[in-house]
Amino acid sequence: MAGTDADTEVQFEFFPIIRQYKSGRVERFMNPDPLPAGTDPATGVASKDVVIDPATGLWARLFLPPGTHGKKLPVVVYYHGGAYVIGSAADPFTHHYLNALVAEAGVLAVALEYRLAPEHPLPAAYDDSWEGLKWVASHAAGGGSGSEPSLAEHGDFSRVFLAGASAGGTIAHNMAVRAGEQGLGLAIKGLLVVHPYFSGAADIGNEGTTGKAAKARADAFWRFLYPGSPGLDDPLSNPFSEAAGGSAARVAAERMLVCVAEKDDLRDRGVWYYESLKASGYRGEVELLESMGEGHVFYCIKARCDKAREMQEHILSFLRK
Repeated sequence: MAGTDADTEVQFEFFPIIRQYKSGRVERFMNPDPLPAGTDPATGVASKDVVIDPATGLWARLFLPPGTHGKKLPVVVYYHGGAYVIGSAADPFTHHYLNALVAEAGVLAVALEYRLAPEHPLPAAYDDSWEGLKWVASHAAGGGSGSEPSLAEHGDFSRVFLAGASAGGTIAHNMAVRAGEQGLGLAIKGLLVVHPYFSGAADIGNEGTTGKAAKARADAFWRFLYPGSPGLDDPLSNPFSEAAGGSAARVAAERMLVCVAEKDDLRDRGVWYYESLKASGYRGEVELLESMGEGHVFYCIKARCDKAREMQEHILSFLRK
């Protein structure tokens, strides 16, 4: 009976994303089944899954546009969102978005998978993301054992971009910082940060109007993701905290595009990130795009709406510069 109670008694709930029971059992919501790799009939983009590290299960999904024979293409390394607890490189949102982006931009995309919390608490997602990025970078020198021939053949490693949405945007930022601090063996041309999931202990913007309960809940969720973390001012959550030590200025990217949405609860944090980055000593170019009247990752939900098209055009221009 005790075991049954533990399996039904809720220990932590962050609805509508995740619920964990005292037994450790986890329920995920808003987590659609993954889609298989293959050729997209609408765009002709071909995708395939590649295992990077069998020991950890780290893998990636590669996307190639049609007509690539003999061509070298810019490489977009992409990190999916999902608050570190849901989502996948193969989820429908990521799969459809990258099919469209790859077809229009004429790039080679690598969607890196990472392990999810709470089964694999942070910083596992960041460690996986870094290992995946190093694997991509290894192809610049031919790859060696464990390399992917299509990436080595078609990747132009003088034009590498990091990109991500929501938690994936936060990961992309941190990977660019780590590349600046530790080196990657290649230059990062650009960093695309979409609707990033940053936070901090001190209120900014509209956070002061949501009350202490909302901030306490955000802090509790972060500690759920990362047990033992100092909280919302952890450098992985707040890139401009004292603990971060000015790391944001060391972002290894020549240019940045930060996208926010007016009705997104994370909008003010995204603007704060943009403004703080400009004041940090970062030497590259930083651009901000705000989608008025839209919410968090709206372009995945309403891919054909006018604002999604406007955002896509900005991203295409960013990748083509």
